[in-house]
Amino acid sequence: MASDPKVHLYEEVSKHNKTKDCWLIISGKVYDVTPFMDDHPGGDEVLLSATGKDATNDFEDVGHSDSAREMMGKYCIGEIDSSTVPAKRNYIPPPQAPYNPDKTPEFVIKILQFLVPLLILGLAFAVRHFTKKE
Repeated sequence: MASDPKVHLYEEVSKHNKTKDCWLIISGKVYDVTPFMDDHPGGDEVLLSATGKDATNDFEDVGHSDSAREMMGKYCIGEIDSSTVPAKRNYIPPPQAPYNPDKTPEFVIKILQFLVPLLILGLAFAVRHFTKKE
């Protein structure tokens, strides 16, 4: 790579999202991984799924080896203009129903479902015992 790296716009990089033309953005640099598509241990689908976005987290989450990191150098074609990369979307969890402290815990209901029949059975035996003629 030249001492003055080429700066690519996000719009330009995002167009390279096919098996025969695949560019990735990792740690602020742009990589043309087209020649590596057939050799990638995870398959070309993994690389294609990382196009059109900043793939830094995807790359780091896998835990690539030192040799894989060294290999990246030969695919580097420049840097990304960070001002053109869209802001990351933060995960917003779906709204949850508010906690209702007045609700009877399920545990109490399960115990009552067990104890009420036992009490009825005990009462039946007591009535039978005291009303039985000898």
